[in-house]
Amino acid sequence: MTSLTAQDLGITLGPGATVVQFSSTFCQPCRMTRIVVERAVATAADVAYVDLDVADHLELGERLAIDATPTVLVLDADGEVRHRASGVPTLAQVRAVLASVAG
Repeated sequence: MTSLTAQDLGITLGPGATVVQFSSTFCQPCRMTRIVVERAVATAADVAYVDLDVADHLELGERLAIDATPTVLVLDADGEVRHRASGVPTLAQVRAVLASVAG
């Protein structure tokens, strides 16, 4: 499994989970994903969120094989990638994954 640190992401990991979104500047689906994920995170306890522009984080994007935006990763409290998805998720999907990871 892949593990990320606070140093990799530039934020403190959430005590329950951390959602990492890889976006690109002119990506309309990225904007929609940001809205959905921010809404899910706002109603979840102990979850951190960061949206990273893949162009500004090329090395990390390559390390994680990010080949499309948006790509969303959900990390557990230890920074292990527990879920990965591309495209715009539904609010229910994000909430379900957060519940299973942060449980």
